[in-house]
Amino acid sequence: MSYNHPIQQVKRTENTSAKFSIIIPTWNNLDYLKLCIGSIRKNSTYKHQLIVHINEGNDGTLEWVKEQIDIDYTFSEKNVGVCYALNSCRELLSTDYLLYMNDDMYVCPGWDKALADEIEKIGHNNFFISATSIEPKSQSNCMIEKNYGTDLHNFEEQKLLAEYDSLPMNDWQGATWPPNIVHKSIWDKVGGYSVEFSPGMYSDPDFSMKLWNAGIRLFKGVSKSRVYHFGSKSVKRITKNPGYHKFISKWGMTSSTLSKYYLRRGQKYTGNLPEASIPVFVKLKNFIKRLS
Repeated sequence: MSYNHPIQQVKRTENTSAKFSIIIPTWNNLDYLKLCIGSIRKNSTYKHQLIVHINEGNDGTLEWVKEQIDIDYTFSEKNVGVCYALNSCRELLSTDYLLYMNDDMYVCPGWDKALADEIEKIGHNNFFISATSIEPKSQSNCMIEKNYGTDLHNFEEQKLLAEYDSLPMNDWQGATWPPNIVHKSIWDKVGGYSVEFSPGMYSDPDFSMKLWNAGIRLFKGVSKSRVYHFGSKSVKRITKNPGYHKFISKWGMTSSTLSKYYLRRGQKYTGNLPEASIPVFVKLKNFIKRLS
């Protein structure tokens, strides 16, 4: 999928004291975007650069973002998806760290300090780390399942704020999904998100595979950094691309092979990942899937 129309880029902030550059792609999801940005403003320890990519924005998103003088933004008249959005926003970065977040997320207090402390402890740029999502219905073992609301109308914000940090969870292997953060030099080294996965399905594991091939072995989910995720409020509205098959064609394996045998996603964090050891029967299955 390719796009020939231009993406407008508007940078209005200096952000000399910003810690991270938070990129939020959005598509006619204004009420969730307001909640997301409101939580960042209210619950963050540090000041951050906010960059929003507005897909279409015909629900008032464009007008609202223009009114927010602390938000830089990019804008496309049509929905260009996540990959083009992130790559376009990269050009507006004021900090060394690109943090990708969904517009249907609510950050909990201290979420950013936990990430900043982790980065300081690592002491180098060769990492990929994720915050930990709390979801009404967990999609994997690297998320916390706890229902504080499935949409804005039944969101129990005060209950979440009273309980979020007491929910049990270990640091986990295999950072992939947003919110995730990477040093801009590593983002540039692998070329950002691959636009052949537009509008975005399977672009997250593809990015992790590119990081793996670039030598990154520190993929860590940080338990203390917590966000509430309502769950794919935009993704459910789009026509899906054949990302599953595209991933197999590109990498010669399924994304589940990457998750289980490379990233060990969801396992308790024990340090840098070892080299992947793929069972023979899995190699055979992947070979058959490539042929088909």
